[in-house]
Amino acid sequence: MKKLIKLSFIGLLAAAISLPAKAQEGTKETIAIPLSKPGEKGTLSVALVNGSINVTAYDGKDVIVEAVSGRGKDDRRGIVTPSGMKRISSNPLELEATEKNNNVVVATNSWAVSLTLNIKVPKNFDLKLSTVNDGDLQVTGTVGAHELSNTNGNITMNQVGGSTVLNTVNGDIKVTLESVNPEAQMAFTTLNGDVDVTFPAAVKATAKMRSDRGDIFSDFDMVIEKSAPKVDKSSSNGVYKVSIEDWVFGKINGGGKEYLFKTMQGDVYIRKK
Repeated sequence: MKKLIKLSFIGLLAAAISLPAKAQEGTKETIAIPLSKPGEKGTLSVALVNGSINVTAYDGKDVIVEAVSGRGKDDRRGIVTPSGMKRISSNPLELEATEKNNNVVVATNSWAVSLTLNIKVPKNFDLKLSTVNDGDLQVTGTVGAHELSNTNGNITMNQVGGSTVLNTVNGDIKVTLESVNPEAQMAFTTLNGDVDVTFPAAVKATAKMRSDRGDIFSDFDMVIEKSAPKVDKSSSNGVYKVSIEDWVFGKINGGGKEYLFKTMQGDVYIRKK
């Protein structure tokens, strides 16, 4: 059975918890989302346009979402409220959460209001998180498959386990993995920023690394090899194109699943815990 929990300034669902009529900066509300199968693995999906997402593992059975409103879109355009007047938002904050078979989806109107979502989940949870502007992604303590995407902000993960596929454009990636899924590939990519990942000392992986305008550092004893020249034989006039891609490959503890590390403007750090 699918459960729906909705926070809305205008929605009047029986199961809803309503926020005040004005989405003033700093407005805060919290809801608890019961799981259909407490104690079993779950999935959380959240996508924001403007704002940050902080997810923390805890010992409870529910998913708890705390929403804190920030600036509205007029604030981001630099509109100043005249003296003695109050701005009445025409785009009130809305937060909606649905749950089915331990799959929780959180949706908002964050295109209008910048939000910070502080979310608590049971430890054994997969995460699919994304944001575009005005915020960072932060995860602590979860074990599962993590897929995180940011456009203008950082991605930080502490004391996590399982697998990670992380991507940001303008921001740093910093991750500490307590354990890894030996059957899963991983990726850590950014365009403008550093990639800094710490693994358990016994991890077995093949690192595929590239930094166009930076350096690569590691305290693992890697067996290093450069990417081989690539020959393009698709030419119809008999002229072959030979190119060298600046990828560096390193086997960690004999090698294993491929882990991708890439940045254009920044450094790559692969650390041993």
